[in-house]
Amino acid sequence: MGEPPTPIFIFSLPRAGSTLLQRMLAAHDAIASAPEPTFLLPLLYTLKDRDIYAAYSHELVVWAIEDFAATLPNGRADYLAELREMALRLYGKSAENDEPYFVDKTPIYSLIVDDIVELFPDARFIFLWRNPLAAVASIMRSFSNGKWFVYQFDIHFYRGLFNLIDASQRYADRSCTVRYEDLIAQPDATLQSIFTYLDLPFDATILERFVDVQFEGRFGDPNAAKSTYRTLRRDSLDRWPRDLASPLRRRWCHRYLRTIGAKRLAVMGYDLDLISAELNATPRTFRHVPSDAWRMTYGWLYRTIELRQIKHKLQAVRRGERLYLHQ
Repeated sequence: MGEPPTPIFIFSLPRAGSTLLQRMLAAHDAIASAPEPTFLLPLLYTLKDRDIYAAYSHELVVWAIEDFAATLPNGRADYLAELREMALRLYGKSAENDEPYFVDKTPIYSLIVDDIVELFPDARFIFLWRNPLAAVASIMRSFSNGKWFVYQFDIHFYRGLFNLIDASQRYADRSCTVRYEDLIAQPDATLQSIFTYLDLPFDATILERFVDVQFEGRFGDPNAAKSTYRTLRRDSLDRWPRDLASPLRRRWCHRYLRTIGAKRLAVMGYDLDLISAELNATPRTFRHVPSDAWRMTYGWLYRTIELRQIKHKLQAVRRGERLYLHQ
């Protein structure tokens, strides 16, 4: 194995076109990739004392690692350097043909975007935006047969999105910003700008060859391998208001847009009033109202009471196992 590849990170919401962009980039001879590596998340959370509850006290583990890092010649910098070298070695081993670049496309990295930029100062960073309501609609179509399922992605659509917006402004001089809508409507010009940022020649045949790029794994876009996904489909730009046309969904959408705010949406390249108008222009449907009412209530309980943890504890009781406190 030669020199480790330079990482290219695609930062985006789920269902924002990151798999499509990943496949397009990986169609270039100089770029390797893998489904969703994800391993940087637990590694970098070894320095975060919040949000993790486990059989051990994660907070105490972080304190212990901080104390250990303090014994190293350069402290925390040495600890991060070793994480970086390990990650680069893994990227290099995954790049079968010693490609000089490696795309890491992992949407949950929105939680650690600043940490990744600190860890890989020489990496390339692509912020990929999509109308957030279109991403919400796509999640329901892809993962729940059109049913309200968004509560399981709240961490992405709130904390993750706000992290990405803030980071895109902080690192504007060292990153590339792309909109999914432009990638679909103007693929040649959009890809040209990306490859210019990467200092790589743009080969227009990528728009034909990307359909043959496939990744084996349990994560990523469930539609990527389908024959219907082998072309750039413009209908993906227009159908989202129909998926969100029930009164309860529309009310949620307007509240969500207000939470994001016009300034944040403008950073992403969108206009709050235009998105709201497009949402309102679609005829209402009452088809999903009973299901939405139940699922939105369940979603609140799911987040507030942590029903998944209760379910796991009940399963442990049925297996005759002793219960332990998650700290």
